[in-house]
Amino acid sequence: MLKTRLVSIVNYCTQRAWLVIIAAVLLTFITSIYSIQNFSINTDVNRLISADLPWRQRELALDRTFSHRNESILTVVEAPTSELASQASVALSQKLAEKPDLFPVIRNQAESDFFARNALLFLPKEDVARITGELAQAQPIVQVLQGDPNLRGLMQSLTLLLAGIQRNFFTLDDLARPLSMFAAPLEDVMAGKPAGFSWRELVARKTPEPGELRRIIEVKPVLDYSALQPGAVATEAIRQAAADIKIDTEYLGRVRLTGAIPIQDEEFGTLKENAGLNATVSLGLLLTILWLALRSAKIILAVFISIFVGLCITAALGLMMVTTLNPISIAFAVLFVGIGVDFGIQFSVRYRAERYEIDDLRPALSNAALHVGVPLTLAAAATAAGFLSFLPSDYKGVSELGQIAGLGMMVAFLTSIALVTALVNVLNCPVAT
Repeated sequence: MLKTRLVSIVNYCTQRAWLVIIAAVLLTFITSIYSIQNFSINTDVNRLISADLPWRQRELALDRTFSHRNESILTVVEAPTSELASQASVALSQKLAEKPDLFPVIRNQAESDFFARNALLFLPKEDVARITGELAQAQPIVQVLQGDPNLRGLMQSLTLLLAGIQRNFFTLDDLARPLSMFAAPLEDVMAGKPAGFSWRELVARKTPEPGELRRIIEVKPVLDYSALQPGAVATEAIRQAAADIKIDTEYLGRVRLTGAIPIQDEEFGTLKENAGLNATVSLGLLLTILWLALRSAKIILAVFISIFVGLCITAALGLMMVTTLNPISIAFAVLFVGIGVDFGIQFSVRYRAERYEIDDLRPALSNAALHVGVPLTLAAAATAAGFLSFLPSDYKGVSELGQIAGLGMMVAFLTSIALVTALVNVLNCPVAT
């Protein structure tokens, strides 16, 4: 019975070829308009798993309580000295705060008022005693530099140091390291190079650790999940803000971005890398495979058109079912082309073989349906069932992919049988050679 039905369909599409083609054109036009007007994608990876699962509900509750865990950008500010890193991070935070609509939450914990008042409380008692004692001893020098922060003030400070040596308050050996630290930036200034000096390093009496030259600003931006890269606007705004405050010249620093959002954006951004080249190469490989299998430009055109029509129909049906695509379900298009083209190839190859035996187009199409119709039906049904088996999954991305791809396999089968038949008839595809 299945063979009879399939042969009847092919015979009808052969006799009413233009009617089938016109119907396909209208359907393609309608579904294309629908897809263009209703296309949307949600790139929020947190929605790919069902929110009904107990463990997922606990995770969402944790995210609501500690909202800074996700959807944040960690802006790492680095500079040659701790002071420059602090100044750069404060300047960048203030610049970002000018866009509250894009950056509603900005946290610069290291430069908060709390740490500005209580930072010494986090050091060991011995270090606090040493630092405060040295600051008290250096108070006259600090006062001079604060009141006259230029070369004249520096020379007055050196005079006070020499006076301290004469009075045996300290020795030349005690001044070796401070004077060496002063000498380096002075030499850079004289050579016309950017220079910086760290009082914190001087007080600490040791070379700063890499972490001491960094400041981390936690930024929670407004994300656009309708874009392939939800945080692209925010990350670009941060980089622009860093350029506006001249972080590379004024603070001799640089800015790097990390965190959940930049990492996800970089992953999604790889999809756009060489997209045009990849599409061109893929299309060329597809046409090469079709040529090797069919060796007829007209048949290749018929199969190619059927794939395009089927893809438009499947896209519209998919949007009707799930409303919004996700980063996984959008892969239905690749699956449709990669697997769906096989149905057209199998039917067309059988038609060429039948046409070689019977030099008459319509009986050749009818015989092709008689011999490969049932196997293609079983193959399409098995493939669709394989994709539809994803439906029970709590992984929403995979479940929706299976739903759309499963329906797409049936669409690919129907277009390969009906539309390819009509196009082969109209194009009057030649006898196989």
